[in-house]
Amino acid sequence: MVHVLSSRTLLCPTDPDASRAFYGERLGLAVYREFGTGPERGTVYFLGGGFLELSGRAETAASPPLRLWLQVADVAAAHAELQAHGVEIVRPPRTEPWGLVEMWIADPDGTRIVLVEVPAEHPLRYRPGI
Repeated sequence: MVHVLSSRTLLCPTDPDASRAFYGERLGLAVYREFGTGPERGTVYFLGGGFLELSGRAETAASPPLRLWLQVADVAAAHAELQAHGVEIVRPPRTEPWGLVEMWIADPDGTRIVLVEVPAEHPLRYRPGI
């Protein structure tokens, strides 16, 4: 049996500097650790209960594309903050038929990122009778 102690998502960006600027400066993720030197050096960001690692350089963007699901406390506030930092909003916030408030952005390689707010009454947060 595998006993997982930690996990992370690995991205190999086509432009590491642009990706570090996006995740670290525009999205505002905190750095967990850095390793190596030069443009392809590794940077690992805190990502809620996991980590996001940018390392190396790819000739082309990953296929099939990876998508990141990031839960935030307030999507409207995240929307305003990201717009102020010049992040292109792929799709503005809206309440989905399944009850989550979602908005979409993309990193420099086109990796789609959904920012999700789970309302207090949503079954992901509260399930009466359980």
